[in-house]
Amino acid sequence: MERIFEALRPFSRFTVRQAGWVLVVAFALSVVGVSLLRNLTVDTDLSKLIPPEYNSVQALEKLRATVGGEETVDVAVVSPSFEANKRFIEDLIPKALALHGTESEPYFSRVDYRRDTEFMKDNALYFATSDELDELELYLEDQIEAARLEANPFFFDLEDEEEEPDTTAESLQQVYNDIVGKDYPVSEDSTALVVRLYPTGSLTDVGWIESIYAELDGLVETMDPATYHSEMEVVSAGRPLRRMIEIRTISDDVLGSFLAGVLTVLFVVVSYFLYKGYRARSGRTFSMKVLLGQLARIPVLALLIGLPLLMSLSWTFGIAYLRFETLNLMTSTLGLVLFGLGIDFGIHFFARYTEERGTGKSIIEAVETTFASTGQAIAIGAFTTAAALYVLVIADFRGFSEFGFIAGTGILFALIAMLVVMPALITVFEKLRLLNLDAADDRKEEPAPSRRVFPGSGAVIIGSLVAVVAALVMLPRVEFEYDFGSLEPAYDSYNERRDYIRRVFDNRNQRNPAYIVVDHPDEVEPILASLRMKVDQDTLSPTVRDIESMQDRFPTKPDDQEAKLGRLELIRELLDDPFLSEDESEDMNRLRRSAQTESPIRIEEVPDYLKTQFTSKSGEIGNFIIIYPLAGLSDGRKSIAFSEDIGRVETADGSVYHSGSSSLVAADMLKLMQQEAPWMVLATFIIVFLLMMLNFQSVKWALLATVPLVVGILWMMLLMEIFGIKLNFYNLIVLPAVLGIGNDAGVHIVHRFREEGFGSIMSVLRSTGEHVTMGSLTTMIGFAGLLLSFHPGLNTIGQLAVAGIGATLVSALLFLPALLQRLQSRLIGAGEQTFGASREE
Repeated sequence: MERIFEALRPFSRFTVRQAGWVLVVAFALSVVGVSLLRNLTVDTDLSKLIPPEYNSVQALEKLRATVGGEETVDVAVVSPSFEANKRFIEDLIPKALALHGTESEPYFSRVDYRRDTEFMKDNALYFATSDELDELELYLEDQIEAARLEANPFFFDLEDEEEEPDTTAESLQQVYNDIVGKDYPVSEDSTALVVRLYPTGSLTDVGWIESIYAELDGLVETMDPATYHSEMEVVSAGRPLRRMIEIRTISDDVLGSFLAGVLTVLFVVVSYFLYKGYRARSGRTFSMKVLLGQLARIPVLALLIGLPLLMSLSWTFGIAYLRFETLNLMTSTLGLVLFGLGIDFGIHFFARYTEERGTGKSIIEAVETTFASTGQAIAIGAFTTAAALYVLVIADFRGFSEFGFIAGTGILFALIAMLVVMPALITVFEKLRLLNLDAADDRKEEPAPSRRVFPGSGAVIIGSLVAVVAALVMLPRVEFEYDFGSLEPAYDSYNERRDYIRRVFDNRNQRNPAYIVVDHPDEVEPILASLRMKVDQDTLSPTVRDIESMQDRFPTKPDDQEAKLGRLELIRELLDDPFLSEDESEDMNRLRRSAQTESPIRIEEVPDYLKTQFTSKSGEIGNFIIIYPLAGLSDGRKSIAFSEDIGRVETADGSVYHSGSSSLVAADMLKLMQQEAPWMVLATFIIVFLLMMLNFQSVKWALLATVPLVVGILWMMLLMEIFGIKLNFYNLIVLPAVLGIGNDAGVHIVHRFREEGFGSIMSVLRSTGEHVTMGSLTTMIGFAGLLLSFHPGLNTIGQLAVAGIGATLVSALLFLPALLQRLQSRLIGAGEQTFGASREE
């Protein structure tokens, strides 16, 4: 590496002599980068994070292509008057269907509003599944037996217990309500009415979704709901609105965190250099003149350090757009992180440059010396960090691979910006007299470097090792957070609107169903048989609540139709039993009416609202099966269990089918992350150590440089247990990232110690330790910006990264110096007495 940088000395002189052209090229590339990155969007779709060849992803894509999301734009109308609500919606529907965008295609294709329930009331049991009819038959038989016993004068109940509620009757009532439905989608108190509008365009286009809601809300406003009823409220909602709010909120949150973080990092770095400059010129005495002079340099310093880094970010995210076109939730945070990381290079370069200029060197000499010495040190750190991050590119999980590619590329671009653009910018500012870095008489001499020993080294080593042992003991207790719900933000503006819709449609028990899409309806029956066999066998840990298909509800084959009619005839016989025939309750009369079907029903007679849930986008009916989970799938462990039960279905003839659902993709994603994360951490560590070996050409020095990284990671794990921080889907990326980033401090300190020699540890800490601290602090500030995020998942990335980088910094500033203090006689006694007295930091 030293020979490479010696060979590049002419290039460093070129950047000074042709500073104007260097900046012109850099600005031109930045303009291109900005024009590309403006097209970047944040994609929150989890299915994009695992390889497309996964069966769960292919099944989900097939589901979307065949069935579609069928997401609706919902409008709730609320007032004390049902008639006023009804009149408003009936006026709204034709106007909403007439809404058009910039193109000729209307926004909405159809609506779901009023249902003709009389036909279903006459034929409800014809559309019941076999399991539901079995349950009904058992219920009726139990009712007959109970009536028979009650009619027996010699029967009396020996059990003096409270009667348990009849859950079967409630279940059958719910089945009936699901099949027949209501005439209008109205709340129980008749004060809320909902209409559902089906969009025609792409629900992945956030701009298009915004247009829909803007046009619809504008239409509602022009209709003036108060003219229908003085207390009327009209609220638009639906899943498309949630997606729009989610993407916009996350984008705004990331941008806000980025701006706050950048300003904080710049403030810290500029304050540091102002302090250094003030101390260099005034020593320990107060000088208002010097202070005002340093304060006047604030805008120049901020521009000098911030501009090259912002350029590198524009190049990085321009490349990210060309490579990926979108950012995921993990990579969306990288702007702030890379700013905090990249500014470390600028701190080291500019600090050394000011030292060289203070000794009387010219601009070109100072740049050349800094480039060949400190430039080499920061290049080694940058290459090590970038290489460690690029290891992640081999991962199948795109949360890892995309993070690794963008972060690694960003590190290299930041290095280029600081070694090429910053010297050119310094040259221009120096020539314009915006910087005053010439050697001057008013500079105060710094005291000679101290040769004092590191105090309390033995106690520091013992305390550090105790913490390491504690970390190893508690390591198995570090937990993984499987609950996606706890990692998702609450979108209050959406939830308030959603609650209006839930007064009418509260289908939380039927959320996250999985679908199996087939090419022909004849394939459905064997799949149903296989699924039901699995469900019947899984009695210890069931995951399936219900399985539904059109063939179950609506028989299409003559044999199946006759079988269904035979079941209805048996139910009519049970209802005609003498012990039930006199029961004129509302429930029994409703059953008698719904069981009167005596001939097959043609598909044309079935109401559209019943066929819709089994109809594909192309109009085919009955080409898929719906599988409802027993419990909510926000807990990743339940998603994994559900996936293992129904993700792959093999029929009796050996045919294999795969279920499609976003929850099944999430399950595969979790399994993939847990499989790859340990290997990514190990591969990153191996790469870091091999690069340390290449750099130091010595096993012992490579081990010493790696010690603070290993100890820091263990301390991070200890902090996680102490403060209850769990690993999760979002922050798992921090483990390999900290390995790639946290090695920098140890490398710089060991490098400087080798240069200074025996007894130099305190002077190394005073100089290099100071720069290392600033570099790590800026990186921590970059990640700490995520602590301001409203998103709990992104927030945990900031928590873990700050803990990890902070722990590696403390380890490098305490444990490593104490260790070097204790081992220096052996290290230097092994034939390495002379390290060179020149300063390389």
